[in-house]
Amino acid sequence: MNVLIGIAIFIVIALIGWAIAEAKPNLFGYKNSDDEAAVEESAKDALKKNGYDEQNIKDVIKNISTKGFEA
Repeated sequence: MNVLIGIAIFIVIALIGWAIAEAKPNLFGYKNSDDEAAVEESAKDALKKNGYDEQNIKDVIKNISTKGFEA
């Protein structure tokens, strides 16, 4: 009987923890301010001006050593 009560308490605590974890992003969301958005946009523009472009997986494989090192 004590084991069943322990399992029931464990399940209740797990469900409460799960509900809190699911509700947390909806209740405490973070939104960027206008200043943060402006800084992010200027940083993105600076990266594009300096020649940065995002690589796809084929470009990454060409640039890294996928066969290991030779002695």
